[in-house]
Order: sequence, then structure tokens, then C-alpha cells
Amino acid sequence: MALALICVGLSLATPNFLTAQNLIIVLRQIAINGILAVGVTLVLLTGGVDLSLGSVLALSGVAAAHCAHPGAWPVLVPLLAGVAVGGACGGANALVVTRGGVPPFIATLGMMTVARGLALVASGGRPISNLSRPFCFLGGGDVLGIPVPVIILVAVAAAAHVVLRHMRVGRHVYAVGGNESAARASGLHVGRVKCFAYVGCGALAGLAGVVLAARITTGQPNAGIAYELDAIAAAVIGGTSLAGGVGGVGGTILGALLMGVINNGLDLLNVPSYYQQIVKGLIIVGAVWVDRGGRR
Repeated sequence: MALALICVGLSLATPNFLTAQNLIIVLRQIAINGILAVGVTLVLLTGGVDLSLGSVLALSGVAAAHCAHPGAWPVLVPLLAGVAVGGACGGANALVVTRGGVPPFIATLGMMTVARGLALVASGGRPISNLSRPFCFLGGGDVLGIPVPVIILVAVAAAAHVVLRHMRVGRHVYAVGGNESAARASGLHVGRVKCFAYVGCGALAGLAGVVLAARITTGQPNAGIAYELDAIAAAVIGGTSLAGGVGGVGGTILGALLMGVINNGLDLLNVPSYYQQIVKGLIIVGAVWVDRGGRR
């Protein structure tokens, strides 16, 4: 309802909002945040959090760009390299959380710094350019008028929905987030379930890094700053509880759409970027407030 009302309001405020070109721009803009939001939904459902998404995205984009020079490797190699680097970072987060007993907030905060540093070291602090056309197609191409990043987002969301709603590991994710002690008492291997969530989140952050690098045609070590906040906000606005055990991919996609529409509308209305940050911050606080009120 909120998304529909905002769309109606923006269509009345500016005639450019409902044009086909602008709607495609909105979808292309939310694709990366949507992929990140689907990944962090897995972690939030277990009662954890991942603050390293933006840095992992940057590191994965740099790793993919190293393998994406013309004539070096087929496009599948940089794609898999980015996803693998992201998954490895997620695995490291899972190890620290499950084996080390470190709170997810601290563990992923540390990974945020480490991954950003590794991205700068791997790139020498400079953007990696001269990427192949097939690779850049992943971020800037279209198939039958539909942007490739949007197709990737739809595929990711559909796969995550099937895993969470129709597979055993998905039910285990909800069980661990709903009551970890009860899940452990009923025989679930809580550590493995959390490992699945963090590795999946990291792998999707890696995929988002590949798409972003392909879209801007460079591997940027400084990319993705504060992207984790947008992703978490999209998931929470979409109904995923920060306490775990409640939420889903469908709501997360709607949350990403809502944030994308708001950002696009503020741009069309010529609202300065400084004020846009204020609006985004209020949305995040409001979503958490509503979430806590609902759990009471």
C-alpha cells in the first residue's frame, strides 16, 4: 500500500515518473540493492546481521575485474571469481560467529574493514578498467528491453524464495531465527544453518559486486560504501524482523522497490542529495520502530 501510494503521489507531482524509460531506470537502479537485500535477508532471518556487504561487494568487484580483461578469460570466470570471493568472506564471518562466539555485529564490522583493505591492496588503490564487452553486458546490457541486472535479481529472488519456503534448509533458517535454543534442542545443527546463511549472503554480495563492476565498467575498490544500510533497510521495510524468524524474499523485494522509488522521486523533484540522506535515515529508523512495535 505504501509503495502504491508513493507511486500515485509521484505521478501527480512529476509527469516524468510513470514513463517507461524512468521505470526501467528505477528497476536498473534497485537491482544491485535488491540482490544485497535478498542476501542479508537470509542472515537477518537467523537473528544475525551483516555489516560487511558494501566492502565485500567492492572486493568481489575488484577480483572479478582482474579476470575480465579482453581476451583473458571467458565471462563465466570473472563471474565465478566474484561470487567465490564473496562466499569466502561470508564463510569467514560464519566461522567467527559460530566457532568464535563473536556477536555478528562485531564480526561483520571487522570484515567490513578487512574486505575494504583487501580491495585497496588488490587494486593498488586505483580502479581496474579495460574490461571485456561480454563482462560489461552483465551490468549494462538488455534482453528484449529488460536490463540484465533486473533479470539477475528476479532469478536470485526466485531461487531464494524456493529455498526458504520449499526446502528443508529454509525451514531450519526460520527455526533458528525464531528460537535458537528450541532449534538446538530439537536436533538442528545451528552452526551449519548460520553458515549457510552467511555464505549465501556473502556470495550474493559477490554477485552484486560483479554486476556493479560490469555496470560502471571498472572494478572500484571504494565502491559500495554504506550499501549494507540500504540493503538492511530494504529487508526490514519489507517485513523481515531484526530479531529473526519472520520475513521473506517477497517483502524484501517490495522494500527495495519502495526505497528505489523514493530515491528516484526525490531526484525527479530536484531534492538536494543532503536532504535525501536525511529522508533515508528517517525511513530506516521508522522501519525498525515499526518492527519493534509489531514484536511487542
